Amino acid sequence: MKFNNVFVVDDDKIFHFIIKKLLLNNNINVYPSFFENGLEAIEGIKSKLENGETPPDLILLDINMPVLDGWQFLEEFKLLKKFLKEEISIYIISSSDNAVDRNKAKEFEDDIKNYYLKPMTIECLNSIFAI
Repeated sequence: MKFNNVFVVDDDKIFHFIIKKLLLNNNINVYPSFFENGLEAIEGIKSKLENGETPPDLILLDINMPVLDGWQFLEEFKLLKKFLKEEISIYIISSSDNAVDRNKAKEFEDDIKNYYLKPMTIECLNSIFAI
């Protein structure tokens, strides 16, 4: 699948930097937007919908964040899905290898495409962007 608009939802600025570099160094031409928590990202999607803009087609989502964590984001996202014309692919990118988190991700299997562990690698990127 070809992605254009990407939301990176993670409170880690270093992760934002790494994603920017990986995209740039691998000639992945997308328009990334960066959010530090799930609430900002939900508001970003709502804003795009209200303004008639195209919402993201890909979300890279962390689990552990302040304000609205990844799980809470997914709950809110379920409420927004009915307003979306196109599917949004969501990949969890987390430092948590906890079985509880991995099992909880299965509760959102209709929304989550895959679960990757940090650090983000070129192999992860290749599998997401099908390079």
